[in-house]
Amino acid sequence: MDKELIIRSGSENVDFALLKDGKLIELQKDEGENKFSVGDVFIAKIRKTVPGLNAAFVNVGYEKDAFLHYHDLGPKLPSLLKFTKRVSTGKLKDFSLKNFPFEKDIDKGGKIVDVLKSNQSLLVQIVKEPISTKGPRISSELSIAGRYIVLVPFSNRISISQKIEDKEEKDRLKRLVKSITPAGFGVIVRTVAQGKKVAELDKDLQNLLSRWTAMSKKLHKAHHPTKVLGEMNKASSILRDIFNDTFTGITVDDEELYIQIKDYLQEIAPNKESIVKLYQSKVPIFEKFGIERQIKTSFGKTVSMSKGAYLVIEHTEALHVVDVNSGNRSNKANNQEETALEVNLIAATEIARQLRLRDMGGIIVVDFIDMTNSQNRQKLFNHLRDEMKDDRAKHKILPPSKFGLIQITRQRVRPELDIKTREENPNGANGAEIEAPIGVVQKITHDLEKLFKKDYTKVTLNTHPFIAAFLTKGFPSVRSKWFLEHKKWVKILPRDAYTYLEYHFFDKNGKQIK
Repeated sequence: MDKELIIRSGSENVDFALLKDGKLIELQKDEGENKFSVGDVFIAKIRKTVPGLNAAFVNVGYEKDAFLHYHDLGPKLPSLLKFTKRVSTGKLKDFSLKNFPFEKDIDKGGKIVDVLKSNQSLLVQIVKEPISTKGPRISSELSIAGRYIVLVPFSNRISISQKIEDKEEKDRLKRLVKSITPAGFGVIVRTVAQGKKVAELDKDLQNLLSRWTAMSKKLHKAHHPTKVLGEMNKASSILRDIFNDTFTGITVDDEELYIQIKDYLQEIAPNKESIVKLYQSKVPIFEKFGIERQIKTSFGKTVSMSKGAYLVIEHTEALHVVDVNSGNRSNKANNQEETALEVNLIAATEIARQLRLRDMGGIIVVDFIDMTNSQNRQKLFNHLRDEMKDDRAKHKILPPSKFGLIQITRQRVRPELDIKTREENPNGANGAEIEAPIGVVQKITHDLEKLFKKDYTKVTLNTHPFIAAFLTKGFPSVRSKWFLEHKKWVKILPRDAYTYLEYHFFDKNGKQIK
């Protein structure tokens, strides 16, 4: 299994595409203006408590107040409040928590009005980014994630990832981490720590402690609200969470980002530093790796699969509905049950991919093709669970209902990725039936004549694949006619990312001709 990370850097955004054996399985965008990322810590003020919801609304600087439920306060809230107050006023300058006296834990079933008051200062962490009309969801139970461990201030618990199943390895890690964790802090050991030595774990821990100290220093006389601890840059945080030995390549088209990634890999996996490559071709990076084409075929309402089957994905305010269709496959199998099982297994694999790719959260209801055999239904359920094992978002899958529906709940922490794949009808609203490319070709020809008059010798045309095919196929092709008329050859490059009517000219140096 080959895994590749392809990173495209633009003027404002950075796009991350994760490929598994050449197939796109995750797509993430790092928007430069996103000030509320999961993991960011703010010093903020309680705006008001709402006893009916047993929650508080907190001003973190977003247009809508952040939501803080009583269950997200964490048992050590009184200790956190005391620490925040003393550090903010300058009375406490030792941030190690070694000699810091902890307060009594709050009651699990208590009320928000008993522990928080309006206008009170509080350290909070973003656990869910603003989605639709809602503000961020926050927690006051802070945690700072590293490569191998997660540091939890005001705790004394050592927890090991449930994905580490070997009891001896669990005991070894617990023993090692216990020996290096300072007083006042708890630690969660991540899955990737399996087999690691104490020196690597300690290095990661010291890095997290230095981040905690840097954050605490910012609290003194800080304005409210202020971000006091930001997540690391998106490239590093993605590598921190998903990087493992199965990665065979990381390709990036920006030199500054390339150096950052090499430096980070030098820290976490020096033997893998050589897989980072700087992409310098004139062909756009997502075009080269076939990502643009996969985006266009994967984000529509209808998603095609192998053997003629397809999915229809509908989004509503409350949930997502996925319908599985056999398409023309139903004519090619011996019996209906066999067809249903085959299509359902293909669909389960694609649905697991779609959930990660679009980052769909909340409730997802899947209407698989009905199967009468209970063993086949169990086979489908097991297959879907196996396919979703790699999904980092918390999820739960219920067995098929009497109606053949499978319900999935999936953690929603950021807005769903919605990419528009439909384009306007080039023929216009009146629906006149003309051959679609002709109007575009006439415009391209007109613009080309202007360029030839300005003595451009070598011209490259980038256009939609349909238009490119229309210009180059057949004899004599449109391009051949241009050559006969102007004695100049035009290089034509198809671009999957372009809309139907989009085209651009480039000179011999690869610069766009305006």
